[in-house]
Amino acid sequence: MEQKACLILVIFTCLIASSCGRELKVDHKHKLPVYNHTLATILVEYASAVYISDLTELFTWTCERCNGLTKGFEVIELVVDIENCLQVHLFVHLSEWRRILMPLLLPLEERRNTVKEAKEFYGDLDIMVTGHSMGGAMASFCALDLVVNHEAESVQVITFGQPRIGNAAFASYYAKLVPNTIRVTNDHDIVPHLPPYYYYFPQKTYHHFPREVWLYSLGLGSLVYRVEKVCDGSGEDPTCSRSVTGNSIMDHLNYYGVDLMCQEWRSCRIVMDPRVAEYGKTDREGNFILSRAPATRVQLNEGEVKASA
Repeated sequence: MEQKACLILVIFTCLIASSCGRELKVDHKHKLPVYNHTLATILVEYASAVYISDLTELFTWTCERCNGLTKGFEVIELVVDIENCLQVHLFVHLSEWRRILMPLLLPLEERRNTVKEAKEFYGDLDIMVTGHSMGGAMASFCALDLVVNHEAESVQVITFGQPRIGNAAFASYYAKLVPNTIRVTNDHDIVPHLPPYYYYFPQKTYHHFPREVWLYSLGLGSLVYRVEKVCDGSGEDPTCSRSVTGNSIMDHLNYYGVDLMCQEWRSCRIVMDPRVAEYGKTDREGNFILSRAPATRVQLNEGEVKASA
């Protein structure tokens, strides 16, 4: 009996040892994207706007977070999923990039139609998708949906602190179809470590897709430097965020010095000037969409909300 138990233990150990050398790699024969620090710092400020509960400020782009690097964005559509407490923002920035930007996206037909209308009006716009945390995961799915189901081209993705969303096979599939993707992770941020990565069970584990850029601090005492490390194309570079424990919530809530959270903790709640509601429609579940025609804007003028060319 003891010999049998020992044999089972040896076989199990051998299985683990042999699996160590079979860690699945993401197929990334395509050219890896180039990290653009300036673009990332702009998008993180833009992504932080989803944590504003005042939809009037968002729709008119007059919130505190709607200045600085994000000044000049033109809102096209704002979708609110009441049941799941999720928001969709579609904006156009023409002065620098001529791109449609979308943080925390949902797979809604209205979103696809709006993108189509914007491209018809403004011309051949590139599509930029961004989001933070779960919004980053949904942004990735959104980008894949645009490419696979709607034959979108020039789709670029930059997410912040997103979790793993599939296995190695999915990561390879995603990397092939949406190669221009950057996942930014921050120090010991807990979310990029979820769901956990099991090195010994490569067929069963969740796996990040490339390319990761890891932000971390280097130094001691007052001599601390912020490093932005561009990781390899595996999606699971052992010298990047996987080299540390994911045990920090605070590292998840601030990227590039930008807070990615609500100003005060509360359950899902939104406020909106009733006069803004004239630009929207509501479905039977209470979800609603605020939208405007391209090249117009919604602004507050002497207490009135109006659209102007």
